[in-house]
Amino acid sequence: MKAKELDKKFDKGKDISKYFDLTKAKRPKKGGIRRKHMKMISAIIKHFKLDDVRAALVKAGIMGMTITEVKGFGRQKGHVEVYRGAQYEVRFVPKVKLEVAVPDELAGEIVKIIAESARTGEIGDGKIFVFDILDTVRIRTGERGEEAL
Repeated sequence: MKAKELDKKFDKGKDISKYFDLTKAKRPKKGGIRRKHMKMISAIIKHFKLDDVRAALVKAGIMGMTITEVKGFGRQKGHVEVYRGAQYEVRFVPKVKLEVAVPDELAGEIVKIIAESARTGEIGDGKIFVFDILDTVRIRTGERGEEAL
């Protein structure tokens, strides 16, 4: 279905759950058609490395990403800073969380690109996590799977 046809079919404010089953990812039956696998790559990096990582991902052909400002701690467990002559402990270090959904075959390359462009060689460079994505739905068109990325 094309976007204009879907816009006509779905009025704003109406329940669309009868058209899309968003509660469960459908797994193929044994011997059936298999959907391509996708990965969600989530990276926690330093703020000042975000532009380098973004540029490297765009150069690699990544079309979209989500950025969130986060706070946390790892092995460094925070640090002590001096502000206006007073010392205080920063227990949660500010970082940036970057999320990218990619086809399975690109996941290794994207992880390598993020690791290389975010690395400073110092404590607190961050972590990269890779998750399986069971299904993806583009809300506007109803496309599913890799086509929705």
